[in-house]
Amino acid sequence: MTALNNQSLPHLPPEIVVPAYDRSRVKPGIAHISVGNFHRAHQAVYMDRVLARPGQEGWGILGIGLMENPHEAQKATDMEAQDCLYSLTECAPDAPNVVRVIGSITEYMYAPADRVATIARLADPAIRIVSMTVTEGGYYVDENGVFPIDHPLVAEDLKREVPHTIFGLLTEALRQRRESGAGPFTILSCDNLPQNGHVARAAFLGWARARDAGLARWIEENVTFPCTMVDRITPAVHPEDVKRLDAESGLDDRIPVFCEDFIQWVVEDKFCAGRPELDAVGVQFTDDVQPYEAVKLHMLNASHSLLGLSGVLSGYRFVSEIMQDLHEVTLVEQYLAFDAEPLLHAPPGMALTDYGRRLLRRFRNKAISDQLLRIASDSTSKLAMFVRSTAMGVIAHRRPVERIAFVVACYAEYLRGHDDKGETYAIVEPHLTDDDKVKAASSRLEDALDMTAFAGWDLRDSSVFVERYLALRQSIRDRGTRATLGQVIA
Repeated sequence: MTALNNQSLPHLPPEIVVPAYDRSRVKPGIAHISVGNFHRAHQAVYMDRVLARPGQEGWGILGIGLMENPHEAQKATDMEAQDCLYSLTECAPDAPNVVRVIGSITEYMYAPADRVATIARLADPAIRIVSMTVTEGGYYVDENGVFPIDHPLVAEDLKREVPHTIFGLLTEALRQRRESGAGPFTILSCDNLPQNGHVARAAFLGWARARDAGLARWIEENVTFPCTMVDRITPAVHPEDVKRLDAESGLDDRIPVFCEDFIQWVVEDKFCAGRPELDAVGVQFTDDVQPYEAVKLHMLNASHSLLGLSGVLSGYRFVSEIMQDLHEVTLVEQYLAFDAEPLLHAPPGMALTDYGRRLLRRFRNKAISDQLLRIASDSTSKLAMFVRSTAMGVIAHRRPVERIAFVVACYAEYLRGHDDKGETYAIVEPHLTDDDKVKAASSRLEDALDMTAFAGWDLRDSSVFVERYLALRQSIRDRGTRATLGQVIA
């Protein structure tokens, strides 16, 4: 196998697509916080395209690992060993895979190793955009748009001279930039959140006000927080996937990624310190991202939540498996057609029925075969983002609540940690409180409706919903998830 680094890049097999630019001339103009698989399959790909354009050499990416754990420390080691290069295998459902080497990340820093140096790098005037993928629950902003400065992690960080959180790191970097005259940078959220730019703004201003009111005013007046909508199915990469991907590519790549062939990025055009020519490489700029993100969150992401929760309980572990189950496919089709689509306003030129059909085609891509446990993880945050508004709309318009009640029942049962076959699985719910766990395990099944995931849904106000939820949850226990699903779709 061929090692992947700058020296081997010119000698790779011709079937591998390599960067169409001289990496030695590229300098970072973007810092990205939390360089996960999705960033490497999405934003880094668009930047790889941009860097091939004349005059764009100043828009490379400085990757920054934020979390202090062995996995992130190893990623930093692997990135350094490979000169920040990695392979991306794009998988179409009906065409051969395409392997690309992505070169847009040119530097990488592991923040826990030296936070002072990381802040200083962010304060460099060459950095004009700081983007991030810190997950839906990583902002701590509540449903009223309030950032909780009394949250234990936030309160502890506010006491530190050198902060550890993303809010503290970026705020301190902005303080140094203000003092040096370097000016602001744009903070660009790339997470699956409604109005993610507004959420990011609330979080950073909340932290800054608690630290330095004058600095907060400067940030409020100078820093821009564009809203974005991102879309590309990118599965987790496990050790067996690394072996498979390297065997297919012939590369000795420690950190390969694979994804579907579909990619989309819609961005609000608000950049206080300039931006790369993303509009020339497929990124759609708009004055209003909301209709695009609403369609994606309430159709694609909500469908994923339905499949993830019901699928895990039924004993499935991969999307490719569950898409062979006509009951599950019908559940998604009905949810989209009868629950989600009637409440959405499509962006100009988009037909929601066509979008839904394309979603099912994407889900059937066997080459992707995303893990249902990954999709189901952090449902405590995801359901509020992806299903809440649809649920409230269905109830308010007095439409049938069957599918909403089913997904709520599935979530509560999923938290018990075993499927219909008696097999146990790991529950990854970082935002599930101890009180939530008590309510999920309560013999009074209605207590689960008071969990954090359903705050503000007002589910108990609908006797029709409560009745159906209780019946369906009891049915899952008595008859199993799949038999209950058959009743739901009938």
